[in-house]
Amino acid sequence: MNTNTTPPAPIGAHGRGGRLLRTATLVLAAASVLPACAPVLVGGAMVGSALASVDRRTAGTQVEDQAIELKSAARVRELTGELAHVNATSYNRIVLLTGEVPDAAARTAVEQAISRIEGVRSVVNELAVMGKTTLTARSNDAVLSARVKAGFIDAKDLQAQAVKVTTERGVVHLMGRVSEREAARAVEVARSVPGVQKVVRVFEILTEAQLADLQNSMGQQQKK
Repeated sequence: MNTNTTPPAPIGAHGRGGRLLRTATLVLAAASVLPACAPVLVGGAMVGSALASVDRRTAGTQVEDQAIELKSAARVRELTGELAHVNATSYNRIVLLTGEVPDAAARTAVEQAISRIEGVRSVVNELAVMGKTTLTARSNDAVLSARVKAGFIDAKDLQAQAVKVTTERGVVHLMGRVSEREAARAVEVARSVPGVQKVVRVFEILTEAQLADLQNSMGQQQKK
């Protein structure tokens, strides 16, 4: 697992064709952060199953991650009520905590509560001790996440669905099972997006041999 940093460079298109292309790209980017089992219509085509087929987690692990996120949300509500804004993002049973809590005691309590959820392998605590962000700030973060995902799709040399993006206060957190080469490229693309303040790596690093084995086994499963 890993953690890192840094800044920006533009995205843009003009005219009707540009707007359509940008809209389609952002819809695809948004689709990637939905649960894998939730199908999304893009131009009339169902893409939910396609997204699941390129996820580097097993189907069982994807279901486990969704369950962990639901249980995490319930535990956070029990602990902090309306006093905190906490997002728990689970990938391969590693939970990333982002958002804001009122004090250091709440930060520790949330981490400990999440770590006790069945199936959780580890917790990466990126919670800030500060007041809750505004809805406008969170909307801006959602747009940044979509733009980062769109950048991954445009990059061509990245498998966009292999990287999960979470943004808080302009800080982009990247999760996934990737090689060091893929991790470095994903960070480079994310840093180039205007408005990104910092990039934090929360990756599980695979060797190139492990990645090749994983892709081979995924290919064989898709043929069945």
